[in-house]
Amino acid sequence: MKLSSFNFNLPKELIANYPTPNRDESRLMVIHKKTGKIEHKTFKDTLKYFDEGDVLMLNNTKVFPARMYGTKEKTGAKIEVFLLRELNRGALLWDVLVDPARKIRVGNKLYFGANDELIAEVVDNTTSRGRTIRFLFDGDYDKFKRILYSMGETPLPKQIKRNVEKSDEERYQTVFAKNEGAVAAPTAGLHFSRELLKRFEIKGIELAEVTLHTGLGTFRTIDVEDLSKHKTDAEYIEVNEKAAKIVNAAKDGGKKVCAVGTTTTRAVESCVSAQGYLTPYKGWTNLFIHPPYDFEIANAMITNFHTPKSSLLIMAAAFGGYDLIMKAYEVALKEKYRFFTYGDAMLILE
Repeated sequence: MKLSSFNFNLPKELIANYPTPNRDESRLMVIHKKTGKIEHKTFKDTLKYFDEGDVLMLNNTKVFPARMYGTKEKTGAKIEVFLLRELNRGALLWDVLVDPARKIRVGNKLYFGANDELIAEVVDNTTSRGRTIRFLFDGDYDKFKRILYSMGETPLPKQIKRNVEKSDEERYQTVFAKNEGAVAAPTAGLHFSRELLKRFEIKGIELAEVTLHTGLGTFRTIDVEDLSKHKTDAEYIEVNEKAAKIVNAAKDGGKKVCAVGTTTTRAVESCVSAQGYLTPYKGWTNLFIHPPYDFEIANAMITNFHTPKSSLLIMAAAFGGYDLIMKAYEVALKEKYRFFTYGDAMLILE
């Protein structure tokens, strides 16, 4: 398939700048693959579509305050630094993006905090925007991390056209977030309240937690027309034995196995045995799912409404079928569903 097949006109006003007041009260579009039927519900109605023994697979990654603002030595120019991942704990080395990138060269020092509490030195140019920086800090590591995170800001995507607010610290995080390492929230999971999850458990639906630390690769622009030629950035995943047992038992029992989000889907589809079962794994994945693709683990998916030509939309189309998903997006535009990170949700069923 071609990238241009996933283009559509998305009015700016349909990109949600704020979440709904209550997590589980966003709108929900339910899509039935076999019949093509489309229903309009509220997110808490998801419970009606699952039975005892079904499984929800959740990505328990936790977002850290990855966006920082500093100044460049001598010139005092304001620089945005986006922490991507820690490369070496002992050496305080981090992979980062810098903006504006053209002003930052190897050897430059960057200062953070009102009193320059943190200083970093650029030690490597990795890409046109990417850099490796070393923080110059002599104290205890835990103290360094506290200072670093106190200066960081919730990394809302740039498409959300407003300043970060205090409430984003909680709302741009799932209620089941545990394992820190993501620079972007697994957005389908944001719709679950603690109360709704409890109702799922009371009904006998099992929860299987996996981890995929969402990186900027998830949102990076695809710049090739032939999707088979797209290379995505690697992201770290963990699937433990407990999650694998829960999922495999449900598969054997012919139950629904629902991936909550594209990140969860990518994680579990990266850990498939030759027999088609979920297998424990810790490591990296650069799996890019596009049509046609045979899904081995999930037979249902919850996802948000995504932007044109994004890898997330492409994966949703691979799962739900290109024609049906693009038809659903036409309906979503007509019915003014809210798109993107803080937007509404879609449940795709067989």
